[in-house]
Amino acid sequence: MSRTARTELLALLALTFVVSFCSFAYEFVYSELLTVMYGGTVTQYVVTIGLYFVSLGVGSALSDDLSDDRVSNLFRTEVYLAFVAPAGFLLVVGLNSVRIPQSVPAELVWVVARTPVVVVGFLSGFELPLLTRMVDESGDGSAVLPPTLTRVADAAHRGVVRVLSLGWHTERTTEARSGLSLVLAMDYLGGLVGAVVYARVLYPGLGLIPTVFVLALLNGLAALAVLGGYSTRWRVDAARERLVSRESAALVAACLLVTAACGVAVANADRVDRELSERYLEQQVENEYPPGAMSVAVVDQRTTPYQHVVAYERTWTGAGPNPHFAGETERCLRLDDAVQLCESWADSYHQGLVDVPMSRFSNGSETNVLVVGGGDFVAVDSLREYGVSVDQVDLDAAFMAYAKDDPFLSQWHDDAYEYDRLNTTVGDGYAYLSQTNETYDLVLLDVPGATDDDLLPLYSTEFYRSIRDNLAPDGVVAVWVYDENAYAQHNKAFVNTVGDAGFTRYAPYWAWEDVDGDGTEERVERFYLLAPGERSGFDVDAGGAYVRAHRDRYRDLRWRELPRYNGVEVNSIFDPNYDVLVDT
Repeated sequence: MSRTARTELLALLALTFVVSFCSFAYEFVYSELLTVMYGGTVTQYVVTIGLYFVSLGVGSALSDDLSDDRVSNLFRTEVYLAFVAPAGFLLVVGLNSVRIPQSVPAELVWVVARTPVVVVGFLSGFELPLLTRMVDESGDGSAVLPPTLTRVADAAHRGVVRVLSLGWHTERTTEARSGLSLVLAMDYLGGLVGAVVYARVLYPGLGLIPTVFVLALLNGLAALAVLGGYSTRWRVDAARERLVSRESAALVAACLLVTAACGVAVANADRVDRELSERYLEQQVENEYPPGAMSVAVVDQRTTPYQHVVAYERTWTGAGPNPHFAGETERCLRLDDAVQLCESWADSYHQGLVDVPMSRFSNGSETNVLVVGGGDFVAVDSLREYGVSVDQVDLDAAFMAYAKDDPFLSQWHDDAYEYDRLNTTVGDGYAYLSQTNETYDLVLLDVPGATDDDLLPLYSTEFYRSIRDNLAPDGVVAVWVYDENAYAQHNKAFVNTVGDAGFTRYAPYWAWEDVDGDGTEERVERFYLLAPGERSGFDVDAGGAYVRAHRDRYRDLRWRELPRYNGVEVNSIFDPNYDVLVDT
C-alpha cells in the first residue's frame, strides 16, 4: 500500500472512531434529557436507546439507496447531524418550557419529544455503510499500521483466534482484513470511549447542554475534514471534482456556520448552560401555576454528583386564584424536580416531621434519632432543641457542603452541623442501616418524594425492612407522604410496601400553617408515623412549643391498623412497582 493510500485509510478509521463516539454519546444525552424532562430513568433510557437503534438500522438499510458519491453523502450526513442534534435537544427543552394547551393529546407531545432521537439515529445509520465502502475503495487494509504495530496486532490476533477455536470453527488466513471488520472494530471502540467519556467527563464536567454542542462540534469538524481531505490531499481524481461541483456554496457555508456556532457555544459553555437552563427552569416553575400567576427568577444553580440544585425567587403577580398574595416574593430551593424548601412553609414541614413525633419521647441524649437525608441540616436544627443524640446519613456530600455556606439555608439551620450530639455519615441510607448495629427510638426520613425511579429504593420493602430491624422496642418512623386522596394509587402501593416490610400500625397527621395570613390555619403537609407493632400514645401537653400551640389539632392523634389493599403489588428493589411513583 502506498503512503497516500495508508494515510487515507488511517484518516477514514479515525473518522469512524469520531462519528461512533458521537453516535453513542448522543444516545445517552437524549436519554438523560428525556429523563430530566419526563422522569423515569429506566423507562426513558430503554425507550430512547430502543428507538435509536431501530433508527440506526433503518438508516443503514436505506444507505444503499444513496448515490455512489460516498464522499458527498458522508459530508452531508455530518453537516445535518451537527445541526439536527442540538436543534432537536432545544426542541425537547422548548416543549417543556411552554404551556401546552390541554387540547393537545399527550401522545402527540410524546411523539414530538422523541422525534429528534429518531432523526439523529436515522442520520447516524448512514455513517457506517458509507465509511465501510470508502475503506473498501481505499485499498488493502492489511498495511494500515506501521510494521511494529502490525506485528503486535498480528500476535494479538493469533491469541484471540486460539481462544475462539475453543468454541468456534476457525481457520488461519493471510488475507487482508475487510473494510467492514476494520470499520466495525473502530465503531465499537469509538462507542466504548464515547460512553465512558460522556459518563466520566462531559456530563459531570460540562453538563447536559454544553455536551450536546461538543458532540455537534465534532460532527461539524468531521464534515470539514471530509471536505478538506478529499478536495485537497487524499484523492486527486473524480472524487474531488464531484465534491466541489455538487456541494453548493450554501451547504458549505452552512457547515462553517453551524460548526462555528457550536464552537462558540463550547467556548462559552458555562454561560450557555446557565442562561439556557435558567430560562427553562423559570418557565417550568411558572407553568406549575395558573397562567400569569407567578414570576420566577433563578438566583443560583449548581449540579452535584446526585442532583441539580436550584435556588430561585418566586413572586405572585396577583393573577389566578390567590390575588391577596400579589407582590409577595419568597425564596425557594429546588432539588431536581422537587421543591425542597420555601420560606412560606419551611417551618411547618419541619414542625410536622420533627416536633409531632418528638412528643412521644423525652428530651435529652438518651433519645437516639436517625435522620436519613436532610442534607440541609434544618431537621437537625429542630432536633437540637430537644437535646437528643442524632445520627445523620446523606448521600450527597457536595450538597451538604453547599448547605453549610449558603446564606439562605443558613438562616434555617443556624449552623446545626456543629451540634455536638450530631454524627454525620456520607453514604447510602440503605447501606448504612444494613451495616450499623445501632437502634433508634425515632427514624426521620427527610428524603425526596417518589417522583423518579432513581428513588424507588427509598420506597422499597427492603429499605423499610432495614429500618424496622434498627428500631428500638418503642421506636417509630416519621415520613412525609403524598395526600392519599390526591394520589390514591401511589398511597396504596406505598402502604402495602411498608406493610410487607413488617409495619402494622400507623398514625396519620397534618402539619398546619396560616398560609395566607388571614388568621385561619390550613393543612399544608401530610405525614405518617409507622410502627411494627403496638406503641405507646402521644402526650401533646408534654410536647414542644409547636405541638402545645396546636394541641387541639393533635389531641386525637392515635395509632391505627395499617390497611392492606388487595391486588396492589409491593415495591421491591428487584421487582419494582412503578405505581409507587407519582407524576406531579
